[in-house]
This record gives sequence, structure tokens and C-alpha cells, in this order.
Amino acid sequence: MDPLVRPALLLQQLGARAAGTGISVAAAAYLVHYAEHRQVAWHALAVAAGVVVSLGFRIVRRLGRLSPQATARLDFELFSHLVVVLFAVILHLPGRLDGPFYPMLYALVMIAAAFARPSAALGTVAFTVLTEAGLSVVALGKSVDELWPHASLMGVFALLNLLVFRAEIARVRELSKRRIAGEIERMKQAARSYRLLGAPSAAVDRASVAPPSDEERLMRSGVDEIHQAVTYALDLLRRSLSLRTAALLWLDGSRTKLTIQELSSSEDGIAPGPFSAKDGIFAAALSQGQTVSVHGERSGQHTPYYAALPEVGAVCAAPVLEGVHPRGLLVVDRPGSEPFTSEEEELVNGATHFVLRAIENERIFAQLERAKIEQGKLYRAVDLLASATTELDVVEACVASAREFTSFDFAAVTLLDRSCGEHEIVAVSGEAEELVGQRFRHNAGLVSMVVKNRHPLPYRGDYDPARQVVFTRRVCPPAMPSLLVLPLVVHERALGTLVLGSRRRGAFGDSVRPILEVLASHVAVSLANARMVKRLEELATTDGLTGLCNKRALIEMAHLKLKSANRFGKPLSVLVTDIDNFKSVNDTYGHDVGDVVIKGLGDILRRVKRDTDVVGRFGGEEFVVVCEQTDSEGATLLAERIRTELAATVFQTDQGPLQVKCSVGVATFPAAGKDWDALFKATDEALYASKRGGRNRVSVWSPRMHGHAA
Repeated sequence: MDPLVRPALLLQQLGARAAGTGISVAAAAYLVHYAEHRQVAWHALAVAAGVVVSLGFRIVRRLGRLSPQATARLDFELFSHLVVVLFAVILHLPGRLDGPFYPMLYALVMIAAAFARPSAALGTVAFTVLTEAGLSVVALGKSVDELWPHASLMGVFALLNLLVFRAEIARVRELSKRRIAGEIERMKQAARSYRLLGAPSAAVDRASVAPPSDEERLMRSGVDEIHQAVTYALDLLRRSLSLRTAALLWLDGSRTKLTIQELSSSEDGIAPGPFSAKDGIFAAALSQGQTVSVHGERSGQHTPYYAALPEVGAVCAAPVLEGVHPRGLLVVDRPGSEPFTSEEEELVNGATHFVLRAIENERIFAQLERAKIEQGKLYRAVDLLASATTELDVVEACVASAREFTSFDFAAVTLLDRSCGEHEIVAVSGEAEELVGQRFRHNAGLVSMVVKNRHPLPYRGDYDPARQVVFTRRVCPPAMPSLLVLPLVVHERALGTLVLGSRRRGAFGDSVRPILEVLASHVAVSLANARMVKRLEELATTDGLTGLCNKRALIEMAHLKLKSANRFGKPLSVLVTDIDNFKSVNDTYGHDVGDVVIKGLGDILRRVKRDTDVVGRFGGEEFVVVCEQTDSEGATLLAERIRTELAATVFQTDQGPLQVKCSVGVATFPAAGKDWDALFKATDEALYASKRGGRNRVSVWSPRMHGHAA
């Protein structure tokens, strides 16, 4: 069946991809036929409606997000449909292909060359030329030579637009991108200067190429709030004191330069800086830590922010102090030569406190919002992990939750098998998926050291593949500058590790590492719970001595298989095997040897059964096998194999070698019974017949055995 299905699916996919092109070609061919005969019929209206509907469908699809290959194909389909529609319109206008409306085709080709993919634009030009050739030669009786002027002009229009218009679009896009990047960089610098932001974060650095992150939104809102509050204060100060300019200047990291952060002025052409913090009134106010003012003719020397110096009669500079540390200056000036009074200086100094309070409020708000966002992410991660009930679910939830807190290019989860002292890579996300399933012994690598010490490595997440080993020297993750191995610890016991890698340097800094450690602890708890659930399920459904299904689990599986057999009309057989004279084995050799014999029979049953068969220990030395889609003959062959293999098995005991035999009863659905109780009773009757017939034999149920249970 598979060799037939694959070509059929391939043809179906090719047909779906070529449907739009086929509609365009068919519509163009029909247009040539219509232009030749000029007969309006129902099929002409049907073709027109079909093209319009197909065109609308493709316009809607083109507005969605598609891959570049799908977009190019859709562009060609869209513009080829428009070419057919435009040719149909031109044929009904005066002059037809030689009339004044023909240049509309040039305009359409120009639009295609400007906005469609290059391959789609070239295809549109070729389709337009071929369609016009069909209409001119076949329908209108023109010669081929008459086509060259139109075809040449169409090619020239397309080429010029492809080169000139696209180049202009690319230039405008590049300028816009640079302008946006510049604005974002200025905003980041302002956020850092106000200490709304620590070290450059990955989320903010990606702002120019990715949708705004939570960190970026916090940064923007914080800077905007500070800007509004400080600008309002500066405007109020300027109007109340009759000032020309009120400016907030902020120190850079070296504390040697000042730049204008916020401004209120009646003058144009004010330079943003930087200005030296070691000259004039700026140096005096910063060094003394108090308000300094000057007045007179030389006051203009203390206002370097004016590009064209106006008349300045008085200048006042008040330091913005955070504790005892200056962060910037509030500088005001006015044209009048009267000095600033002590009350006015006090007002300017009070404005610095307002500015500082606004900045501090936004810092606190940003910290609270950041904590709220991280808490929300952590809650979602905990909910996702809490819903995971298997180890695989926990691992998948772990990787998905880690992406909430940081971006990474590689992730892996390792688990430690303490029974053999080996680590296993159970999941990989990103590159190097071939690492899944790799096992390695405890060694001096990062994973082994993290499991041993229960502490994240390497320090600050800086990874050097030339000097550090993650798994082993043979089993290696992709080379990345940032890598962090987190322990999965429960009750001081490491279950494994979470390994994260990034191609971005400093991806796992101090801001993200603590929350990842918290996440790893939740992952470890969920992993331990999943293992506990698995163990409880095994205890509830598995026989402790043999590892086979217990009685309850076997009966549940038997009911399901009987329903399936009844629904699809398939045979199903049940085998019951019982060790002959097992009581004498226990009495003679002891119960320890009896347990060995029971485990031996369980191993034989596990080995000979098919994957679809269910084997369980029903109690004592009695075992049951439920065989799907097996008639009496097949069940009898299986029973004989079980009997002969057990008879050939030698058990070594303190009293010498021991061999045992077994009896087997077989019954088949639906002849022996249509439900489990009836079928098992029939199997028990067949087993009794084997015991009564001398043991060490297989008996198949027949109606004459009815009423003779073991």
C-alpha cells in the first residue's frame, strides 16, 4: 500500500501547488478562444466568476504570513490572474490591444516588478507576453513581428522598476531601520542612566529585530513617565522664574561628561552635549554638592549648550544628589542680569528632589513590574510542570518553561541512572538532536560535576569548549560562548541536569540565572513526582515477583481485547498454565526455590509471547496468557512451546538440579465463551482436563468438558 500512497500524496501536493497557475493558463486560453469567436455564453460568465473568486482567495492568502517560496508562487498566481482580468477589460474597450487603454498593462507589470518577488515578476512578464501573443496571432490575426515593440517595452518597464524602485525601497527601509535603532539606543541609554535597566539584556538588545519584550516595554514606559514628569517640572520652573532654559544634565559612567537628558527652553538649536563636568559652574556645583549661581556679563560662558549664544544674565546649577553621590545637574538660565535669590535657588533645588523622586518611583515600579512578570512566568511554568505526569512530559515542559525566561539555541536534559552510575541524555531541543539516547559514565565533565556538587556550572555561564567538557570529549554539544548546566535536585539528591546553550555572549548573566535555578528545582520536583507515579502504577499493575501483569491488570486488559475481538470478529485465545506438583517443590526445596521456579516460568512466558499478547500471574503458580487474533491451533502451538521449554529448564538448588513440568489449558473466543468469565471458566476446565489426564500436557476446551472445573 505504501508505494501507492506516496506517489498519490505527491501528485496531490503538486496539484494543489499548481492549481493557481493552472487557473491562470486555462483562463488565458479561454480568453484567446473568446476573443476569436466573440460569443458571450454561460461558460464565459462562469470562467469570469471563477477567476474573480480565485483572485480574491489569493489576495486574502497573500495578506497572511507565508514562506518565501510560497509567497513567490502566490505572487505569480495573483499577478497572472490580474493580467487575464486586465486583458479581458482591454478587449472590451475601444481600440482593444492598439487602443489608449493598453498602457494599463505596463502599469500592472511595473507594480509586479516593484512589489512581487523577482522570480514572480519575471514570470508575470513572460505570462503577459505569451498571453498577448496568443491574442494577437490567434484571435486578431496579427504577425509575430508586431509583438516585439510591446514585449520590449514591457521588459524595459519591468527591469527599470526592478532596479530603481526596489533600490529606493531598500534605501528607505535601511534609513527607517537605522532611525528606529537610533531611537531605541537612545532610550536604552536613558534607561541605563536612570538605572531603570542594569547591564544590556538580551531582550532589549533584540528589540530592533524582534517584537517588544516585557523588559523593553518596562524600559519604554519608565523612560516615558520620567520624561513627562521631569518635562512638566522644568516647564513649571521656567515659567515661574521667567527662565530662558531649564535643562536636566546627566553624568555619564566616567563622571567626566554631562549630556542633556530633559529640556524646556524658549530657544532653538540647543546642543545635547556632551559637555565637560570639570569646568565652570558645572564643576563647582558637582564638587561642592550644593546649588551654585552666577550673574553678570560672563554668565554665558557657563551655558555651553547654546549653539548660538544669546544674552545670558544669570545661571544657576543645582546638583541632583542620590545620597551623597551626584548623578547630574539641573541648570537654569535667564536673560536678565539680576541674580538668583535664595528663594529661587531653593526652588531650583526643590525641583532636583522632585526629579530624583520621579526617577526613584519609576525604578521601584520597574522592579515591582519585573518581579510580577517573572512571577507570572514562574506560575505558568509551575502549572505546566504540575500537569506533567510522565518523565517525557516533564522534560518537554521543562524546555518550554525555560524559554519563558531566556532565549537559547540549545537545550538538553540528562538523567542519572544510579543503578549503573551512568548519565543519559533524554531530550535535546535545537541543534544536535542526535545526542538523544547517548549514555556516559560519571567523569570530570560539567554535567557530572554539577550532579556531584549540586551547583550550576560554569561560572557566570561562560563556556570555553577548548578547555571545558560538558558530557564527554566524544559526546559534545554545539560550540557556543554561553552555556549553563543546572542541577535537578530533590531533597539534596541530584536526579540529573538541565543544560542550556546560547550563541549570544553573556546570555546567562546574574539577572536570569537565579530564576533558572528556581525553575530547575521545580522541574526536579515534577520529575520525582512523575517517577513516583510511574512506580505506583507499576506496583498497582505489576506482579512483584515476576514483573508480569498482576491479576487485576490482566483482567482489565483481557476485557479490552475481548471487546476488540467481538467488534472486529477476530478470534482470541486464552491459555492457563499451572506448574505440576508445585506443593511438593515448596515442601522439598523450600519456598525460595519455589519462587525461583515461578520466576523461571514467568521468564519463559515473557520470552515466547508476541508483543500483542498479555501475560499475567493469576496467583500462586498459575499464569494466564491472552492471545489476540489467535485461533485454537495457534494457541495450542504456543502452549506446547511453553510446556516443552519449561520441561527442558534445569533449576540449580542446594539439593541438586531440579526440573518441573506444567499443564496448560486452552480456550478460544467465541466458541468457548463470549465474555471473560465464560472464557476463563472454559480455560480452567481445559486445565483440569490436562491435570486429570496425567499432567504435563496441553488440553483444548471442547463442549464435553463443560462443568468440569479444576
